[in-house]
Amino acid sequence: MDFGSNGFMLMCAALVFIMTPGLAFFYGGLSRKKNMIDTMMASVGLMGMATIMWVCFGYSVTFSGNGPIIGDLSNAFLIGISPHDLYNGEGSISMYTFILFQMMFSMITPAVVTGAGVGRMKYRAMFLFSAIWTCLVYYPLAHMVWGGGWLQNLGVIDFAGGYPIEVATGMSGLTLALMLGKRKGFGEKVFDSHNKPYVFLGAWILWFGWLGFNAGSSFLADGLASHAFMTTMVIAASALLSWMIVDIVTSGKPTLVGASSGLVCGLVAATPTCGFVPVWAAFIIGGAVSPICYAVTNMVLKRRLFDDPMSVLGCHGMAGITGCVGLAFFCDPSITPGSTFLPGLAFGVGTQFGIQMVALGISAAWSVGFTVISVLITRIFTKLRVPEEAEVIGLDISEHNEDAYPAFEYHKED
Repeated sequence: MDFGSNGFMLMCAALVFIMTPGLAFFYGGLSRKKNMIDTMMASVGLMGMATIMWVCFGYSVTFSGNGPIIGDLSNAFLIGISPHDLYNGEGSISMYTFILFQMMFSMITPAVVTGAGVGRMKYRAMFLFSAIWTCLVYYPLAHMVWGGGWLQNLGVIDFAGGYPIEVATGMSGLTLALMLGKRKGFGEKVFDSHNKPYVFLGAWILWFGWLGFNAGSSFLADGLASHAFMTTMVIAASALLSWMIVDIVTSGKPTLVGASSGLVCGLVAATPTCGFVPVWAAFIIGGAVSPICYAVTNMVLKRRLFDDPMSVLGCHGMAGITGCVGLAFFCDPSITPGSTFLPGLAFGVGTQFGIQMVALGISAAWSVGFTVISVLITRIFTKLRVPEEAEVIGLDISEHNEDAYPAFEYHKED
């Protein structure tokens, strides 16, 4: 065992872990004051549920067995795995370290989707839906891309989760938002972010944790990890600045929420690409992703197409798609030692581009279809939406009997 790499990966797992509370602050700040606790609790509940599910069966069905779509239960409850076993049998880190690192991915992924239900979805419905969605969407897609499934065997590459995390959450968020319907008053009043400093705090925590998310996906403390760290920084910084430029062009002034949103879009776009593209391409991907996400988010809001309170489609779905397309254009085998994939379209070869686009289409379709099924199963056991009166009062009081700001006078329209 390489103790340096094992220690590095344990630290990366801890960094990915803090991303879920970071997302809770990011979403909580973007929400209305009367829904902040409920919004954060969607992530908090998953910190417990995802851990238990992963150890009991999630890891096994994702990374054990060679099924084309899903694995098996041969390692349920981590039976048959020793902490002294090495990842891939000849790797440098403990199998437990690998399992812990991947556990954190399974935690934050469904938490992202919950942003589409903010302000009107019952907490018990959100909790049950997240468990079902994880089993039907995340575990199979992660197995197909990383765990020996058919997309991996097809030759798909994805450094840290563009397909099973970012594309999946974006398309699932769109589907959930459409099935839930719009919040009361949507399109008639402005639902502004109630705590913009929390938005930035959450975005910064996400940036900090994302460095472990991406660099750790090398699974070694090596040069590839350093490359992933560097490209993640460049893409995130470029996206942050490009959103500020868009703000200035469209409204005359940069905004904190805009800069924070651009940052998150850049991090999302870096997820599939960071270990496969040259540094010069990182500037292009980061510079392009924010205008694309801004345009989609504003089109949805202005035309009132659907109600996606945390812009899961705009900031995760579109950024994830941009990152996956950028990967297909700019992937360079010389960056990754021992790689077998082909150069991207920018280098004059179209085969890898085609493979990546197949994965993009499959991931999107799978996510939409099985999100619909997840919602329908949830409906069997509980209503999806809170009553209208509870929505007006706020979900903090109606669902949790707590007030995020008890020292302030309560106004029902806040």
